[in-house]
Amino acid sequence: MPIRIQEADFDISAEIAALRHGDARVGAVVTFLGTVRDMNDGSAVKEMTLEHYPGMTEKALQEIIDQAKARWDIYQTLVIHRVGPMQPEEQIVLVAVTSAHRGEAFAACEFIMDYLKTAAPFWKKEDTPEGGRWVDARVTDEAAMARWTKK
Repeated sequence: MPIRIQEADFDISAEIAALRHGDARVGAVVTFLGTVRDMNDGSAVKEMTLEHYPGMTEKALQEIIDQAKARWDIYQTLVIHRVGPMQPEEQIVLVAVTSAHRGEAFAACEFIMDYLKTAAPFWKKEDTPEGGRWVDARVTDEAAMARWTKK
């Protein structure tokens, strides 16, 4: 399945190997790996918790992948997104795209990640020395997504 929402960590090498296994057409594999930072907006982050709406989240991610496949000549995609509590340096998300050539894979991977950051139903809460706080999408995330909708 190209979309997995899970609490458990993942092995990026094993995931990439499985994604491209048996497909000799693949000339490019582009990945994005997101991790938990120890600082955000000037505050230390002790822990981050991600929540989602089961069923709705997977549907939203599938729609993003379908849009990427309609725009670029790509073969396989994989999105793994963790939920639950995570510590700084832990892996949060993996987006991987295979294609014949790097340009298609880079563009599709970036598109998927931009939409995931702004349109997928995930909620992020950070535990800081000042207390817990919910985190909204950044202006830079919104600007990154907007460039895909320009005509």
